[in-house]
Amino acid sequence: MVDDAQLSEIVGPENVSDDRTTLDRYSKDISFDDSVRPERVVRPQNGEAVRRLVRLANDDLIPLVPVSSGPPHFRGDTVPGEGGAVIVDLSRMKNIVRIDRLNRVAMIEPGVTFAELVPQLEVAGLRINMPLLPRKEKSVVGSLLGREPVTMPGYHWDIGDPLDCLEVVFGNGDVFRTGSAAGPGSIEEQLAAGGAQDEPLGPGQTSWHRAVQGAQGTFGIVTWATVRCELLPQIEEPFLVGSPGLDRLLEMVHWLVRLRLVDECFLLNNVDLAISFGEGWPENYSNAKASSPVWVLFFTISGHHYFPEERVAYRTEDMRGVAQRLGLEPVKRIGPFLAADVLRTARRPSGEPYWKLQSTGACEDIFFLATSDKLPGLVETMFSVAQEAGYPASDLGAYLQPLVQGTSFHCEFNLFYNPEDRRDVRRTRNLSTKATRRLMDEGAFFSRPHGENAGMIANRDAATVAALKKIKAIFDPNNVMNPGKLCF
Repeated sequence: MVDDAQLSEIVGPENVSDDRTTLDRYSKDISFDDSVRPERVVRPQNGEAVRRLVRLANDDLIPLVPVSSGPPHFRGDTVPGEGGAVIVDLSRMKNIVRIDRLNRVAMIEPGVTFAELVPQLEVAGLRINMPLLPRKEKSVVGSLLGREPVTMPGYHWDIGDPLDCLEVVFGNGDVFRTGSAAGPGSIEEQLAAGGAQDEPLGPGQTSWHRAVQGAQGTFGIVTWATVRCELLPQIEEPFLVGSPGLDRLLEMVHWLVRLRLVDECFLLNNVDLAISFGEGWPENYSNAKASSPVWVLFFTISGHHYFPEERVAYRTEDMRGVAQRLGLEPVKRIGPFLAADVLRTARRPSGEPYWKLQSTGACEDIFFLATSDKLPGLVETMFSVAQEAGYPASDLGAYLQPLVQGTSFHCEFNLFYNPEDRRDVRRTRNLSTKATRRLMDEGAFFSRPHGENAGMIANRDAATVAALKKIKAIFDPNNVMNPGKLCF
């Protein structure tokens, strides 16, 4: 039973809400998960308040659902999995604790959004390896914990990058710091000794942050994190390359990343390109889509502090050699799309309305990891399943992002649909389930299962589920952290 007096004592009475409109807002999202209204919404102001909330939840067996990003939400992980839950809204925790240019690291609280962090980093001459067009209210920490794909594969050394260290309040109430932040000493003592909390490995030889990444708040609540940053380049040359097929573009991506020629690098089909980077929706959408090739590769070549012109010149020459060998032509413009405009847009969060919502009002994402040799077949499978389900293949968005030095790809399909049309909702929902099953059968690796398909994905590997439940029992013995999500 929720005790308002105890909640108010921890976060202040003005930060405890039982307003029906507020509760309804947290009871659903743009996913196919069932709507469940929480009992309360609380907004803690610091890590100590979070720790006290978790301990209260253990004493009274209250489910807690951590939420760090503002709306809209998409994947069901912020909707309570059972009744009686308390939403822990971390949006008040907005401190950018420090930006360290020398060590290229920033320490931030979970309420800091991309729209807030990116300009502050630029003042310091830094940038973050960020996802493609995150929504303005997306929490940076939430994105890091969700292992969302980032657009600069050459700076992506590990699937957990660019997350460095973090502080987490586990479900049992214990406070734990990962990586070099673990010690010895407090954070203040480490800073005084020259520490920067910029090494994710540890304590010991275990990468403890991996227990929290991808957990969707089922193990604990992160109260701050450090993120690795990169220097802003002094000179940049962006390019676009179009093709009706994927094979040659994937080969070009392989060499661009392997030879370390590029910074930003990603592929979009003409649907996603027209929706996300086009202007004047919906008037210009059809023309922008029709004037673009089926697939477009975007990349930038950058020069930093030392000899930037020379660096850009030799990399551009090498890049053109790769393109010529593959019979591709890098250009500055394709149809209405200027490479310089794409770069400028990709360096910022999405405008309003969020790009995935502006066409039809809702979007269901299917995303997974795959190696480049499997991608063409998996893309073909997805379009084939969509056609079988009666979903127009010409409306299906696709985004391919090389990761971890180009060793694998994030493959994402965007199913745009009208949430007010029951037939459209049913068709898209059925397609999501059917396509996920088919793609898994053909080797797609769903490393970040969400929503109603999470159980189907998790049940493919009983040993992993058993191991996760053992770990869950250690860190959250009373199952108060976001119960009902993943395999819990």
